[in-house]
Amino acid sequence: MIECKQLSKEYHRGDNRIRPLHDLDLEIQPGRFLALMGPSGSGKTTLLNLIAGIDKPTSGSLFIDKMDIAGLSASKLATWRATNIGYIFQLYNLIPVLTAYENVELPLLLHKMSRQQRHERVTRSLALVGLEDRYNHYPRQLSGGQEQRVAIARAIVTNPKILVADEPTGDLDRQAAQSIMELLKQLNKELSTTLIMVTHDPQTARYADQVLFLNKGKLVEYQEEIQKPEVWQ
Repeated sequence: MIECKQLSKEYHRGDNRIRPLHDLDLEIQPGRFLALMGPSGSGKTTLLNLIAGIDKPTSGSLFIDKMDIAGLSASKLATWRATNIGYIFQLYNLIPVLTAYENVELPLLLHKMSRQQRHERVTRSLALVGLEDRYNHYPRQLSGGQEQRVAIARAIVTNPKILVADEPTGDLDRQAAQSIMELLKQLNKELSTTLIMVTHDPQTARYADQVLFLNKGKLVEYQEEIQKPEVWQ
């Protein structure tokens, strides 16, 4: 599903060159649940944003489902992203003046479909995350865990091939975090969607099929300063 070859990303701040990713090689099979761990500044979120088509690499190739998205123009990349990627944010990024239903419906407005088709997609997605009775609630009327469930419903409503999640439990208490991770694991299995998650939390990483460690823009072996999850591979 995903193949990175010699993938690098550079930024320039004044005279300083910042390289969050350096000649990274990585393959991810379809339907895999992968967790990325590592210290702050190790390149985890940069890699996530490249795979999601939010950013473009400085060099190297990034093939997703046999398409080199690194070579797409900005407009074609935006179209590809709307069809293939669902993004789950740490802080939910819900629009406060819209209901749960309307927040989930938003991505579908970029696609050509009838109102009835959108309704079927939205209600199905909210049902999958267990919020059938919260359609008309605004974000301020929901708990943090419920807000993240709405955000997950929004991410899956377009039936994306890939879900990317950036610290999806970082703003939740332990009980809510466990509930969200059980939901993501369930969706990964039921929908056969490839799921790539960035996390600092070893307990969260345990839900993944595979955990990879990044440091200074490269994949490295497990290091002692990070507690090793039981499922580390």
